[in-house]
Amino acid sequence: MTTLQAPVKPFLDWKSATAETVENLQRLVRIDTTNPPGNELPAVLLVKEFLLQNGFPEENIQVLEAAPGRANLVARLRGDGSKLPLLLSGHVDVVPVERSHWSHDPFGGEIDGGYVWGRGTLDMKGFVSMYLETFLQAFRQGKMLKRDLIFAAIADEENGFNFGSKFLAGQHKDLINAEYGITEGGAMTIHMGKLRTYPIQVAEKGVTWLRMTAEGEPGHGSMPHANNAVLHLAQAIDRIRKVGHLPIHLTPTFLRMIDAIAAQLPFPTSLIGPLLHNRTTASLVLRLVPEKSRSLAGPLFYNTVTPTVLKAGGKTNVIPSLAEAQLDCRILPGQTPEDVIREIQAVVGPDVKLEILTSSTGAEFSTDNEMYRLMAKATQAMDPGGLVFPMLMMGATDACQYKNAGIQMYGFTPGLLPKDFPSVSLAHGHDERIPLSYVESGLPVLWQVVEEICA
Repeated sequence: MTTLQAPVKPFLDWKSATAETVENLQRLVRIDTTNPPGNELPAVLLVKEFLLQNGFPEENIQVLEAAPGRANLVARLRGDGSKLPLLLSGHVDVVPVERSHWSHDPFGGEIDGGYVWGRGTLDMKGFVSMYLETFLQAFRQGKMLKRDLIFAAIADEENGFNFGSKFLAGQHKDLINAEYGITEGGAMTIHMGKLRTYPIQVAEKGVTWLRMTAEGEPGHGSMPHANNAVLHLAQAIDRIRKVGHLPIHLTPTFLRMIDAIAAQLPFPTSLIGPLLHNRTTASLVLRLVPEKSRSLAGPLFYNTVTPTVLKAGGKTNVIPSLAEAQLDCRILPGQTPEDVIREIQAVVGPDVKLEILTSSTGAEFSTDNEMYRLMAKATQAMDPGGLVFPMLMMGATDACQYKNAGIQMYGFTPGLLPKDFPSVSLAHGHDERIPLSYVESGLPVLWQVVEEICA
């Protein structure tokens, strides 16, 4: 790779930077990278073309295909090597859409009402565009960096990581090796009543997908009997419904999160922190949380299990001998697939079998370092009246794969969101969109952190 010498261009025109970011987002949304099948190559080549058009040397860009069409781009801006690199990583694949439920073309990238509309605007082509703009501006500044700055546009985050982060961490670790990295999932406004909160993702749950099977006696549909595999499976699923949740586990990140929130709350609300350090009182507090909010807060306390797929039989008048359900389980850091199997088996009983389809471990990263302190400081400056704290994410990103490569990976996609904006439901939902004001407010914050940690 060559040492880069770009023409120095002051990074003061936030209006132009925002416009450039939005334009790139629109172009990315218009490329259908629905996964499966993915086909991320056209999006990756679009990013490469943009970098080349702005003078970034081609020899410092690598496009790697894990399989035909399943492409990843890695670009590197060289520093002096006095500190280890910083990685900016974002996936360009998106989840499927149901077009009939959309009011705008999901792959149109339209601007309407102050939003960019389309699949991937929130998850996560919008953030990829912000990372790309920040990376390009670091090149344009022409400053000597302490760290290499690495930008990665990757495949397959939405369907198992195999062709994206897992491929890079396992087969091309030298290209992404970094001390710190950032990806989706933190420092955006979450409104909680009158509070504005800004959780920065420092931990996430792992994913374990299970197959649950029940066996019974086959027979004719006209002669019902009790030993019916479908009924056995239905009873097991109903037991999962009735139990409410699996046992509570209080992880170190969860406790740090609670303590950080409590320290910023007035008395007596701040007393909630110490109460949640005990599993018994935590269980009592959780029962007082309204059911709608419990679906968001509860998974931070325990492993979750959600039946998502049912399979049985092939003909209406034939009682099958086998019935199957697939379970989406999200496990806390420190927990294993075997732990969640044991917890589920205790609920459903011994008459159904559980087997692992796929799994990835959870991840936890330190808050006692330069990177986290910079992110927290910059986020607080973005909204001095907001609550900033480390977050355990109930879902999963590919941070677990980067953890395997020795990278401390944080969810950091800063920006201000309006109070009525349903960001949680839009990410994989209908009419996904991102406010233009979010990009405008977040881009300077992202730049500040990258500049301070690298320059």
